[in-house]
Amino acid sequence: MAIITQTKNGVAADAVVTRAPTPAPVSPAPPVRTYPPAVRYVAAGLRIGLGFVFLWAFLDKVFGFGFATPEKGAWINGGSPTKGFLANGASGPFEGFYHSIAGATWANWLFMVGLAGIGIALVTGVGLRIAAVAGSVLLVMMWTVVLPPENNPFIDDHLIYAGTLILLALLSAGDTFGLGRLWARTALVRRASWLR
Repeated sequence: MAIITQTKNGVAADAVVTRAPTPAPVSPAPPVRTYPPAVRYVAAGLRIGLGFVFLWAFLDKVFGFGFATPEKGAWINGGSPTKGFLANGASGPFEGFYHSIAGATWANWLFMVGLAGIGIALVTGVGLRIAAVAGSVLLVMMWTVVLPPENNPFIDDHLIYAGTLILLALLSAGDTFGLGRLWARTALVRRASWLR
């Protein structure tokens, strides 16, 4: 702000002149991370493959294709997606907890919705951050059903899959051979980036 003395018709008057404040420097937008094509293609392949692991588990438990679930144990035939594994396979420090929820309706629905949702998110490349969190929680819980693991005292494929899910979300693996870029441009995701 500055005070300037002016004369108008011979009369001195002070006028206050204000200047717009200097805008704060704007930091540039963070650079878009790009990875070499080989990294993007391998990540996309892992994402799609892992998505089919989840979707296959869902479909086999619903319809009982005879791989992990016999036809008579299919969910559509009255079987329970959680009862067999949790009631008969649980051991270790959490055995009592898993026995108590084996076959519960809420556990069946939560497990099956989780399998389907995570699988769809991975195959389409949409919502990988949510899929990574939900999938990691599900996989770590499955790891805790049988402690210690049968073939290694500490780690098994469930923990490796959980780590892979997190890595795929960090790499934005849904952008290659998926709908991740389109999803990221939606108004919803621009407002809530955690949905990416």
